[in-house]
Parts: sequence; C-alpha cells; structure tokens
Amino acid sequence: MKKIIDFSPPDITDREIEEVVSTLKSGWITTGPKTKKFENEIAFYCGAEKCACLNSATAALELVLRLFDIKEGDEVITTPYTYAATANVILHTGAKPVFVDVSKDDFNIDPVGVYDAITDKTKAVIPVDFGGNPCDYDEIFSACEMKKKLYHASDNAYQSSFDRPVIFSDSAHSFGSAYNGTKTGNIADFTVFSFHAVKNLTTAEGGAVTFGSLKNKSSAGIYGDLMLYSLHGQSKDALAKSRSGGWKYAIELPGYKCNMTDIFASLGLVQLSRYDSEIIPHRKSICDVYDRYFNSDGRFIAPRFANKRKRVSYHLYPLRIKGVNEEKRNGIINKMADKGISCNVHFIPLPMHPAYKNLGYSIKNYPNAYAMYENEISLPVHSKMDINDAEYVANVLMKLI
Repeated sequence: MKKIIDFSPPDITDREIEEVVSTLKSGWITTGPKTKKFENEIAFYCGAEKCACLNSATAALELVLRLFDIKEGDEVITTPYTYAATANVILHTGAKPVFVDVSKDDFNIDPVGVYDAITDKTKAVIPVDFGGNPCDYDEIFSACEMKKKLYHASDNAYQSSFDRPVIFSDSAHSFGSAYNGTKTGNIADFTVFSFHAVKNLTTAEGGAVTFGSLKNKSSAGIYGDLMLYSLHGQSKDALAKSRSGGWKYAIELPGYKCNMTDIFASLGLVQLSRYDSEIIPHRKSICDVYDRYFNSDGRFIAPRFANKRKRVSYHLYPLRIKGVNEEKRNGIINKMADKGISCNVHFIPLPMHPAYKNLGYSIKNYPNAYAMYENEISLPVHSKMDINDAEYVANVLMKLI
C-alpha cells in the first residue's frame, strides 16, 4: 500500500471538537464571549497591548490600511515574494504597491531596497515573514527613520501619529516566532496573523491584528474603530444588541463584514493552549529531520532556521535544489506526488501572475525573487507527520535528484 503524506492537513484533536460542540450547544455562535477571550489570549501570548480577531488575515490587513486612510496617490512598499493577499489589499484602497526585491539567497524583503524605494508618496511598508522567519525589522525600522523627512502625513489621526512610514507586518506565517527575543505581534506598528486551515494555528478561516496605543489613538480606540469597520460600521455588535433593551444601534460609517465567530474562536482557544507545548515542537522535529538530511548534501540549499536574532515558527520547509530550473523543479514535484508525497511551491512571485503583469510589473525587475522561486520546493511539514514520515520524504527526494 502506497504511503500517503499530505502537504498540510489541520491538526484537530478531540479537544477542539468538544470545544466547538460546546459553543454550538451554548446558543451563541457568532462574535461573542469566546471571540473576546481569544483576542485577550492572543494579545497576552504576543505581549501586545491589544488584539482584534477577524475572519481572515486579508481582512485584518485591509482594515488597518483603511484606518490609515491610505488611498489613491499613496504608495505602500512590500515584497513580490508573497501570496496575492498582501498586495491585493493595497490595490483595494487605490494605492500603488511598490515591490522591493528580496535579499540575495533570502526569502524576505531587502531592507536596503526598502530604503531606496521610500519616496514622498510612501505611507507604509508591509514586510512579510516568509515561512515563519521574521524579517530584519531593525534594518527596516532604520530605513523608515532615515527617510522620515519624506513622510507627509494627512490629517488622518492614525497617519499623524507617525513621523515616518508605518510598518504593518504580514506575519501570516509567523505566529509564535520571535525577533531579538520579542514575539511577532509586538514588533511592528501593527501585526497581522492568519489562522487559515493550513496555518500552524488554525480557526478554519480567520485572522487577527495586534497593536498598541498611538500618539493620537489609544489601543481601546483602535480596537473600537476596527470593530466598526468589521461590522458595517455598526455601533454595537450582536452580543451588545442581545442584551435586554440593547436593540438600538447606529451605522457610524460604511464598513465591511469580516467579524470572527465564536465557532472559529473555539478552535483557536484550544489550538493556542496546545501551541507551544505540542504543535511547534512537533513541527520543529520534522524540520530537524530534514535538516539532518539536506544540510550535509551539496545538491540542496536548506532553509537557515538557526539565527541569534530570530526564532521561527516552522511553518514551511522551503528547500532549494541546486542547478534546477522551473521545469525540472515541477517535474520533481510530480514525481514526489507519484510516490504519495504532496509538495508545494512558495511562492510564485506576484509579477509573474497575469493580474500583476497587466498592471505593468515584470519579474525581470526582481531577479533575487525569481532565483529563489525557480528551484524552491516546499516539503510537507505538519504535526500529523511523524519522524518516519519525514525520513521517507527526504529519502524519496534524494533518490529523485
């Protein structure tokens, strides 16, 4: 019987199921007490002042851009080496995504390139913690500080709280990672997490944004504004409206609909309780096996997880295969599939997609991103695998090269 190893199935135990069933039986299934509890526990875990949970990381990132009134004529710097959501939300606001290439032999954005790209139109920088490996935040903050004379804030209360471009971290991959001893969620000005089905910690669909107080806005005020935007600008959520005599509400602004539900939060609460003790150590053990095989084999470039400044979340194992191009890499993935092993590629750089080509972007302008992409293969890493599975994956791949 052929061994089957999926790429990234969710790690759901009886504890998660029981918590969801409890919520279903409670009579309260939309945004309510469990969502609020999940928000508080995420903030505490990250060391952040406040957290707002939403139905996706995409929604969280776009709502933060909306709070800052980023719009047509503005520029937001980000990486071409990311999923489309990172740049799509910039386009949704009418602003222009300015792509900065990744550093050579690194999947993360080049801080020197960030410095060079900042203009008087730059309102924000969105670094992406690829694979759970934090970006070089000291250098990114330094680049924004050194170019702060170019920053022109509007009269928007959020923009005017800063004298430099704001740093919104796309930490969709890096929940639980750390940089210089500080956890993601408490490094950038605002940090966005994803709890999608394939993420280390899942709520099926969902996301969160963490933040602290600003010069012109308290964290409680920021939270309130996010809640307004997430529920059509409605002044009360369903829980507040359900209280005796609490039916009346006002629409304060034309908002969106992207709140998290208590069903999703139920999953998240149990996942969070297991995260540091079970989920992350298990994922690390799989990556350790891969390291043992690939670090000593000159045909491969293994990801560099060990770093004095960084602790990673082991979300991906992005292995590079020396001397292969896209076609050969794709053939290897197909051969792995024939052996029952699901692999992936992270990511097809955005300038290679039709939507971004049609906007005038070209991958020729991002040679480092293309060099990382053309020979990258993401091996399965998840807490449903065991050590024997990881060894099987490594052995099969080594025989195919």
